[in-house]
Amino acid sequence: MMLPTTNELFNNDIEIVERTSNTFYLDTDRNIVFGFTDGREAVKQAIYLILSIERYQYVILPWSYGVEFTDLFGMPISWVIPEAQRRIEEALLQDTRIKAVDSFDFEVGKGALLVRFTAHTVFGDIDFDHEVNI
Repeated sequence: MMLPTTNELFNNDIEIVERTSNTFYLDTDRNIVFGFTDGREAVKQAIYLILSIERYQYVILPWSYGVEFTDLFGMPISWVIPEAQRRIEEALLQDTRIKAVDSFDFEVGKGALLVRFTAHTVFGDIDFDHEVNI
């Protein structure tokens, strides 16, 4: 009986290299793309984008990108708060540069939930706030 052998090509050591954080800079105040950003500011921008894009809505984006907030609209606040926290953590931890998300603080307003949290990244801690329509 003859056993299959592997190709020597697959026996080489494989090295996994993280991609750079260098990306286009989105100036959200002036609504323009201007220059480039890297490091901490690039991760801050990624957090903004992930929380601004509803998951599963755009076929060009992978299903793991974005967050699910639309079905929270009209639900009881006692359910919305822990669910929003879970969904934010799940969405942001898809980015390998973000190691943990904690220190959540919620402020309930008329028709909106202001969420404040800290994202622990490979570039340091980032305090962030985001408004969720409820």
